[in-house]
Amino acid sequence: MKTLDIYDELKNNPYPGRGIIIGKSADGKKAVTAYFIMGRSENSRNRVFVQTEDGIKTEAFDPSKLTDPHLIIYSPVRVLGNKTIVTNGDQTDTIYELMDKQQTFEQALRTREYEDDAPNYTPRISGIMHIENGEYNYAFSILKSADGDPDCTERFTFSYTDPLNGIGHFIHTYMGDGTPLPSFEGEPKKISIPDDIDSFTNGLWESLNEDNKVSLFVRFIDIESGTADSRIINKNK
Repeated sequence: MKTLDIYDELKNNPYPGRGIIIGKSADGKKAVTAYFIMGRSENSRNRVFVQTEDGIKTEAFDPSKLTDPHLIIYSPVRVLGNKTIVTNGDQTDTIYELMDKQQTFEQALRTREYEDDAPNYTPRISGIMHIENGEYNYAFSILKSADGDPDCTERFTFSYTDPLNGIGHFIHTYMGDGTPLPSFEGEPKKISIPDDIDSFTNGLWESLNEDNKVSLFVRFIDIESGTADSRIINKNK
């Protein structure tokens, strides 16, 4: 698979929707993840990321303008022991709670399906990072309707063991703008990952469509020590 430039990927898609990146820094020392949200409606754009005890959550920037919290208020990132969960919806909590009861990533997601936002039927995209004893692996999941037919839920899992230095993968909800919005297709895109968290954060933010971007979260985790360094950028300030 060709290694893509993540910045070009974002610049060439005005509305990828919500996106998850997971990979390893070029020096091989950091497990890397990023999550962004975008919005077309006033309700979707009226959000910020805020830090929590075990990750981040979305909140309304102006609570008086929040018209429907369904599907837009959730915890995108939570940490469960040596696992970091990153998703585009409240399935973060499903994965956290069921894995805490010794179920697997895939088993937890068997209890969920795509989002109930007809006619888009937005895919639920999820990622999990596992760091233990200096070893690192990660996986992605996508739950989507069958080409817009809500009678069938398609479930795909992609696992990456001993990931390569400087390589990551990128999955997002939409192939682009449209009515209805076209769901992501294919396997996660292979991209390059740099060493520096600030240059990566700034590059991602600057590449997202100015009108539609809302918030961005980036985290670099030291694979040996488990120490995490994070960044949050919110358009609403």
